Amino acid sequence: MADHTDQRVPTVVADRVDIVYRVNGTGAGRGSATAALNRILRRKQAEKASGTRTVHAVKNVSFVAYRGEAIGLIGTNGSGKSTLLKAVAGLLPVESGAIYTDGQPSLLGVNAALMKDLTGERNVHLGGLAMGMSREEIRARYQEIVDFSGINEKGDFITLPMRTYSSGMGARLRFSIAAAKDHDVLLIDEALATGDRSFQKRSEARIRELRKHAGTVFLVSHNNKSIRDTCDRVLWLERGELRMDGPTEDVLKEYEAFTGEKKPRKKAAA
Repeated sequence: MADHTDQRVPTVVADRVDIVYRVNGTGAGRGSATAALNRILRRKQAEKASGTRTVHAVKNVSFVAYRGEAIGLIGTNGSGKSTLLKAVAGLLPVESGAIYTDGQPSLLGVNAALMKDLTGERNVHLGGLAMGMSREEIRARYQEIVDFSGINEKGDFITLPMRTYSSGMGARLRFSIAAAKDHDVLLIDEALATGDRSFQKRSEARIRELRKHAGTVFLVSHNNKSIRDTCDRVLWLERGELRMDGPTEDVLKEYEAFTGEKKPRKKAAA
């Protein structure tokens, strides 16, 4: 009998994906009719005449992600990481190629959209409902979400409106809400850059748990240590192109040589 234990299940397939932004130039604003026409016309000559500029954000990117993987997305600023993540989540159309997903991708901070005028407590309930959790599930996990976020460590902030939160507190609460549920595909964009080291460790541990529950995690981060601690595979995007795809340490070694960064040294034992 054949052994199928090593067969991997694809969760995201990107097939020669191109993503193009179209930006209206300053010379195109001559009335609403002209502006509307510029949004419709696609041909190069019409774009040039109207002042529309195209930005090729992602160029011919292909990869396959598998169940149980944690994949880091790295690259210098403007390399297309966040754009690709939004396309996988279904929030951006592709110009050509295709993206196929098995299950529902969840982009952190979008599925758990928080409202600034409501309290953190109310946002936990609304964010959980937005992710498809039942009211019973939210009530059962409510205290765990609050404790995980750590926003009550210096006061009862969960009962205050979100507009009183710092950006870091809001980001931690968004991650905590999203991490309360097991996801088919969880897309995280720089969420681990917020908070202290204790919160980052809790976040990294939770990502490892999500992988064990047959999920796939994508993590965009400029913190190479978070990538090393969390991901077993890395996609390196540069100027919209997939420059390298492979094991974390192999890709980070090449990336750090490219950027001139140095891998942190391990502290010697006392």
